Amino acid sequence: MPRPRVVIIFTGGTIAMRNVAAAGGNLPTLGADALLATVDGLDQLADVEPIEWGLVPASHLTFGQVLQIGEILAENLARPEVTGAVVVQGTDVIEETSFAWDLMPLPAKPIVVVGSMRSASQDAYDGPRNLHDAIVAAADPTLADQGVVVSLAGEIHGADDVRKTHSHALATFQSPNRGRLGTVADGRVALELRRTPARLATVPQRAALPVHLLTFALQTDAALLAAVADPLPAALVIAAAGGGNTPPEFLATARRLIGAGVPVALTTRCPSGKARAGYAFDGGSSGWWESGALFSGTLDGLKARVLLALGLGAGASLAELTAICETFGGGRVAGAGPGA
Repeated sequence: MPRPRVVIIFTGGTIAMRNVAAAGGNLPTLGADALLATVDGLDQLADVEPIEWGLVPASHLTFGQVLQIGEILAENLARPEVTGAVVVQGTDVIEETSFAWDLMPLPAKPIVVVGSMRSASQDAYDGPRNLHDAIVAAADPTLADQGVVVSLAGEIHGADDVRKTHSHALATFQSPNRGRLGTVADGRVALELRRTPARLATVPQRAALPVHLLTFALQTDAALLAAVADPLPAALVIAAAGGGNTPPEFLATARRLIGAGVPVALTTRCPSGKARAGYAFDGGSSGWWESGALFSGTLDGLKARVLLALGLGAGASLAELTAICETFGGGRVAGAGPGA
């Protein structure tokens, strides 16, 4: 059996940071060679090809950069000798970037996104172990059909469900709707669940922007509604209360946008679950359903926004976006809204 070959794209993040006293905190400093040198037994895991993409804090990443990394993944995974790929990045936006790559029709090989919750200057620096486990996962063909996964703290999570649930805890990443896919321990992957990724038909060349994300909060200022609707955005995502409920003004704004041909997606601000029809008062979830809003299922606001931005950027129709949302328990009422 040929020795596995893993391509690793290094982009920065906490895993690549050290405390710089003069700056007053952590700064990106560690490149590919320095990070790989921290991994025990690297030579026994796989043949590794590092790609020095940059030293960028995750909070600085743009859709354009995410798409650029996606192109690098597509190019390298298409090589027959490459077993899998790892993307090393900051954890702040992993739940968005990993899902962006998960939506792309990339070659069916393991793709693992990894970072750390501690910098190299801190006690309990988790970077070396996380990177070790990510290489193990990317070299394991059992993950080839599982789409993009996130691996930290010895756990493997699907990109479509994973959330960052704590600002600093080592085991911050959880999958609140379905649970983790498996674990990495003692140099081995153990899968507990399997999934079928939902993908766009083509790799997006751009993101359709702006796609606004507005979370309902008690007595939201009406000026916010006006700001997200004028000028017309490419799309709008509303994170509603509970099962999909908002004040009447939110739904009225959504109806105007839908009437103008702008896709509007509805999700819940709850950490798990989904919006669904059932409340008939003005602004209730049934009104959103009847309006032609796209219910995103268990995709939260962050992931629903990524789907709309990349899906519309790839030229996907509303019907195609609806089909993807249906795989997550969402959908859209037939015969309502644009493209009905």
